[in-house]
Amino acid sequence: MNTNPKNPPDDDVPSNTVKQPDNWTTGDETMTGAQASYLKTLCEEANEPFDGSLTKAEASKRIDALQARTGRGRTH
Repeated sequence: MNTNPKNPPDDDVPSNTVKQPDNWTTGDETMTGAQASYLKTLCEEANEPFDGSLTKAEASKRIDALQARTGRGRTH
């Protein structure tokens, strides 16, 4: 049995592995460079304006919304 808390067994994945952006402790920080880059790409594809002042949490939500509109980021 795997007892390492940093490497839980597959059937015992902690619930905090997928946090909502509003619950991120760093969500109010400026978005990352990777988020900005991807968000710019999505905005261009969706013909939407890019807002470089978004926080990490806001950018994550915007990315999710634009992925839904453009079909990007979907897994098969």
